[in-house]
Amino acid sequence: MAYIHLPEGGMQQDRDQRPVTVPPVPGSALTFPHVLGPAPGHALPGQAPAVEWMPVPPTMRGCPPGLEYLTQLDQVLVHQQVELFEAFTGIETKNRYQIKNALGQQVFFAYEESGFWMRSCCGSKRGFQMHIMNNNQQEVLRVVRPFQCCSGSRCCADCCDHCALTIAIETPAGQIIGHVRQRASMWEAHFDILDANMAPILKIRGPCCICQGVCCTDDVDFKLMTYDDSQQIGKISKQWAGIAKEWYTKADNFGIQFPMNLDVQVKATLLGALFLIDFMFFERKKNRRR
Repeated sequence: MAYIHLPEGGMQQDRDQRPVTVPPVPGSALTFPHVLGPAPGHALPGQAPAVEWMPVPPTMRGCPPGLEYLTQLDQVLVHQQVELFEAFTGIETKNRYQIKNALGQQVFFAYEESGFWMRSCCGSKRGFQMHIMNNNQQEVLRVVRPFQCCSGSRCCADCCDHCALTIAIETPAGQIIGHVRQRASMWEAHFDILDANMAPILKIRGPCCICQGVCCTDDVDFKLMTYDDSQQIGKISKQWAGIAKEWYTKADNFGIQFPMNLDVQVKATLLGALFLIDFMFFERKKNRRR
């Protein structure tokens, strides 16, 4: 099955399938109008300029509603939001991310849904759902990571399902479009990119040493490989965000590069892989630093 292609059938309006609008989480300080800001191009008096959104592409047949943006991209930038309350108190808060194109235009906004005690007791190993919203404040994608207390070891990931970290990427209606699964390795971080039926598509190969600091500000690259390891076709990069942001906050910057004609569902699955990599290798290091 070919995954490096654009959906067939051309562009047409689809009035039967629309993204699902998700209301704010009860009791949460996160309200979408405040997070997303005013409508594009309409900043409120005395406030910073409004967020510039990527123009909405036409609906495409064969593409999950809301993911049409990804058909036009070969690079995605992900910026984690600075949480001042967490920086000053050390109390774990829910992660939030801006997802942008190479021009800096916002494509999606992602926010974490998890329990207070799950975050406080389990830290970076916590289970969560990452809701990915479009510029109409509608959910278009969901990343689900179940809590697995004994998982995460590189050496034991292939022993059984309980030892390997696995996340699912699904539509708001609950239809799974892909998985990311950790694989066993002695040194490097290994992940498989799988389709909805757990069939392998691509591989991710991380570096032997995941180290970034004042004396080593180079990007940390996780290579995106064909499944036979014969060719690198892209990468997920953890980018240096500056000493103040890196040392005092957990707000990380990432980038993803992939072929323009890669299947849109695989692109969405790679976005889920980025969140898993952040929690496994960079969220944990910031927690230890405290």
